[in-house]
Amino acid sequence: MIDSRPDAKTLAYINLYGILGTLENLLELDPDARALLHNKKPITVAFDVKGGPKASITFAYGFCRMKDRIDECDIKLPFSSCEKFNGMIDGTVTPIPSKGFTHLGFLLKDFQDLTDRLTKYLRPDPKDLEDKKFFDISTSLMLYLIGVAIAQIGNNDEVGRFSASYIADGSILLGVKDGPAATIYCKNHRLLTLKKRTDDPRAFMEFDSIELARDLFDGKVNAVASIGTGLIRIGGLISMVDNVNRILDRVGLYLA
Repeated sequence: MIDSRPDAKTLAYINLYGILGTLENLLELDPDARALLHNKKPITVAFDVKGGPKASITFAYGFCRMKDRIDECDIKLPFSSCEKFNGMIDGTVTPIPSKGFTHLGFLLKDFQDLTDRLTKYLRPDPKDLEDKKFFDISTSLMLYLIGVAIAQIGNNDEVGRFSASYIADGSILLGVKDGPAATIYCKNHRLLTLKKRTDDPRAFMEFDSIELARDLFDGKVNAVASIGTGLIRIGGLISMVDNVNRILDRVGLYLA
């Protein structure tokens, strides 16, 4: 019997590649976020989760890039379990670096301020969403996060892997018309998300507006009804969209 409960390992993959990975996009979209970084030289922070994901983020010149591996790093944060790493994300665990004590100032100030700002966008105050610029950044970040979460659930979650086993090879576009988009690539039932648009998807699900995308993310409108009215366009190999939507149904369990 398939276990339908969320699991710590899948959540760790979402937290690292999805949540922390979205720092890349935050810094691209928000000049005020870039102003929080004061390091004069590039600094690389590595996250090493036992039994789970590994990645490094390099902060340089007001931007950052994530790699899904650990090479050279200035700060290394080891975690003895996925649960411990998830605890860092939800604020219940304080990590202890195994390398980089001389860079603790960056970790405790710049990095913390940046993740706090990211949280402000991903868990917004409804009043903040009344500002159009904030609304657009927040919704774009949510779309990128959801796109990455779909891949991590499809690769690691037991229910998600079952749905992924029915997805044909190719790309599925998830995006807003004339707006932000993510492309989910499937090969041999393994999923990889790139946070950009592809011009030639094998299947697609496109929202008519960024406002509609927000309402869907917040559960204010029904996706099936929106498809019926043409506010959501789907096309290509529909079975790919159907199975991605089944995985999407589990995203809320992990991002709640």
